[in-house]
Amino acid sequence: MSQQTAGTAADLEQRGGRDVFIVSNSVDEIGGVTTWSHQMARLFTDRGHRVHLVGIAPVAEELRQRLPQDLPYAVTTLYDAHPPQARRLRGIKGRLNAPERRRQAARRTLMQQKAEQLSTLLRAARPGGVVIVTQVWAMEWVALADTKGLSVIGMSHESFEASQKSTRGERVRRHYRDVDRLLVLTPEDADLWIRAGMENVSSMPNPLPFMPDSPAPRTEKVVVSVGRLAFEKGVDLLLDAWAEAAPLHPDWILRIHGAGVEEARLREHAASLGVSGSVEWAGSTDDVLGALRGASVFAQASRAEGFPITLLEAMAAGLPVVAFDCAPGVREIVGHGEDGLLARLGNTMELAGHLDALMADRELRDRLGDRAFRAVRRYSAAEITDRWERLFAFLER
Repeated sequence: MSQQTAGTAADLEQRGGRDVFIVSNSVDEIGGVTTWSHQMARLFTDRGHRVHLVGIAPVAEELRQRLPQDLPYAVTTLYDAHPPQARRLRGIKGRLNAPERRRQAARRTLMQQKAEQLSTLLRAARPGGVVIVTQVWAMEWVALADTKGLSVIGMSHESFEASQKSTRGERVRRHYRDVDRLLVLTPEDADLWIRAGMENVSSMPNPLPFMPDSPAPRTEKVVVSVGRLAFEKGVDLLLDAWAEAAPLHPDWILRIHGAGVEEARLREHAASLGVSGSVEWAGSTDDVLGALRGASVFAQASRAEGFPITLLEAMAAGLPVVAFDCAPGVREIVGHGEDGLLARLGNTMELAGHLDALMADRELRDRLGDRAFRAVRRYSAAEITDRWERLFAFLER
């Protein structure tokens, strides 16, 4: 994938900015990548760029994020239904599996057709256009599409360590090796990818979704958690920690905002721990800032993260945060003892101790929360968008 010189910044300004395509697995799946994609689409649109969000496949209704009807940018999903899973035909048994071979051949044919549909969108781009691929699965279609004359930027929204624990690590190396730039979320992760043999890597943090004028009042005896109810988000571990801390503070509640496939199991887990009476299941929310301002402490017990937007949101709201130090992105955002408290990954006793400390000490909550409110502004939307535009200009040269 190559880029061509497209003229000066003044030329771009005259013709109305760049064409920016943001390609993801889906355009509306509940989760941080979708939130990031729509936030950046708005920020780029506000800067005068023409933005098109492209999803490969739709998601199940229960995993779908509700989006506004009046989006100021184009949105396209290539498939009407999720494509069949790719499988490798191994050995003689695989080669003799005629039905599976036909299924895979049909999958490849349809995949090529959808890549051509994507090519049609990309060929309409003006000089200086950019394709941002947020997830490596989506890159399989971009790699088949016609990206001539466009800068192609691949992204990994998880830590290096997390990617190595799944097939995504190998796929990042295979599918992103020849993109113009691979962006990861922290300098620490970028260094790890470079040591692993990827020479086109740099880092780009997520921007703040909002920046209130004042911190939350922190008057409610509420610990809040916001995120998908999925295994990697560790809500079961948070409940374990809550079962240790809650008896020390019977007038406090844990309010969990989120939805997902794990909800029924997590409710059963809370009941087995005897904390159902102090846990409030608040469901998904369209008003994250409002949910945060109704609490005094934010808790996150993820098993893996990239550069968690929920931590940025909590700190922007002026809440002291308690979290597992599960990834470079977490410790880059949170300074332990300065604007939040970090526990070793999986150590629920340590997490419970941090919750206890904050629930017991109003002065500590206020001190860490106020520092968080100030410190997180280094990730302002304006600053991060400036960094993206500087990258676009650099790749165009």
